[in-house]
Amino acid sequence: MSDSNSDQPAAEEHATEQCAAEESQAADGVIQKRSRLMVWLRRALLTGFMLFVLFVGFIWYANFAATRAGKGILFDDVNDVPVQRAGLVFGCSHKLGTRDNLYFKYRIQAAAELWHAGKVDFLIVSGDNREKYYNEPVTMRKALVKAGVPYDRIVCDYAGLRTLDSVVRAHKIFGLSELTLVSQKFQNERAAYIAKANGMTVYGYNARDVEGYAARKTEDREVLARVKMWLDVNITNQQPKHLGNKEPIL
Repeated sequence: MSDSNSDQPAAEEHATEQCAAEESQAADGVIQKRSRLMVWLRRALLTGFMLFVLFVGFIWYANFAATRAGKGILFDDVNDVPVQRAGLVFGCSHKLGTRDNLYFKYRIQAAAELWHAGKVDFLIVSGDNREKYYNEPVTMRKALVKAGVPYDRIVCDYAGLRTLDSVVRAHKIFGLSELTLVSQKFQNERAAYIAKANGMTVYGYNARDVEGYAARKTEDREVLARVKMWLDVNITNQQPKHLGNKEPIL
């Protein structure tokens, strides 16, 4: 009996120690899981931060690339623009609802100034003509004729669906390797980047810019437009939606 009684406290002590060890192991397991989770979270946050920095950096670089492309070749004074055979006028809607679109108005003014200053022999008006009752090139031609540019010195490009299409078509369809870009500075910079990537020599005459709410919206869109510009030129090798037969300007 005495041996049995003496063994009981020892067994209870052993069980207590075993239970404490198991609890300690369980606690260590929880700590290890939490530690692994924290390591994973830190890595995920670091990766996310690095991706964010790369994304912002890429946006900055694409926008800088367009700005750099226009450096030294875009002019605000028509007298500074070198003489070229043709000017490329980028289209847009002439109305915003019931109001005149100032982007359109100022581009037409700039194109007419370029012509009257003797800086170009022809003007290519390039824009969208995808819908029956929407024709940017014809509308631009009418406005230019009204501004004193001869009808037979205006060439319509009906497939200038976007800046890239207008620039590349001027090169591949109309046979121009040199020309003057006519639009607001932000678009001229982007067009200059595309033109240079296609082996063209270009200058630009900057139309008067637009101020106010519409201008801020355009500036916001331009940031991403330049990202697409860079991807189109350097990654996807994007081509105009419509090319077709060559129509060289004689």
